[in-house]
Amino acid sequence: MNGLLEHFNYAVVIFLMMLGLYVVFASNNMIKKLVGLSVFQTSVFLLYISLGKVTGGQPPIIAEEDLHAATDGGHDVVAEGAHQAADIIYSNPLPHVLILTAIVVGVATLAIGLALVVRIREVYGTIEEDEIDALDYERNLEGAAK
Repeated sequence: MNGLLEHFNYAVVIFLMMLGLYVVFASNNMIKKLVGLSVFQTSVFLLYISLGKVTGGQPPIIAEEDLHAATDGGHDVVAEGAHQAADIIYSNPLPHVLILTAIVVGVATLAIGLALVVRIREVYGTIEEDEIDALDYERNLEGAAK
């Protein structure tokens, strides 16, 4: 039971991934599909953030007094400062930076998707895929007969 609680975040990620994927495949409404894609995307963000977590890790920020101690003295102080820095476990900031970039790209992609849905609604009068397919089929038949 303890192992399950340690990996609870991965269970949440898998649940959100499957939920988002199901909504994308099961829904005919384009807005619901975009919501499903956003849920799926959020689950991927959570996965990468979970993988980037270092237990006991500190932010990779060097204090100002550590810099002065390493540069003020002679060779021994620098070696001592390097030895102390090697003992500290730092967390990697790269996954978090990449997720911030991915969030910005995701918001922009969602905005474009919503703009396309608005334009489709203006042209077809609906955002349901079944109705759009039926209208396309009718228009193609009418266009081929002329």
